[in-house]
Amino acid sequence: MATVRKTITLSESQDAWIKSRIAGGAFTNDSEYIRDLVKRDQSQEDRLATLRAAIAEGLDSGTSDQSLDDIWSAAEDRAKNG
Repeated sequence: MATVRKTITLSESQDAWIKSRIAGGAFTNDSEYIRDLVKRDQSQEDRLATLRAAIAEGLDSGTSDQSLDDIWSAAEDRAKNG
């Protein structure tokens, strides 16, 4: 994987926070911490996109003829059976 060198500016408190995370053993250096933040942000955006698509699909599907109890039971069955 190719890397790109970036220069960023942080406040003193942000720098202290990163240093505390490194000192705590969670990360080995500043770059590793920043890369982890970016990966988590990307993952969160992916999850939000999936959720937005599911919401749109639900809205586009119209009104159901099933009762609330039927819908709830089907959801419980799906949750139990994976």
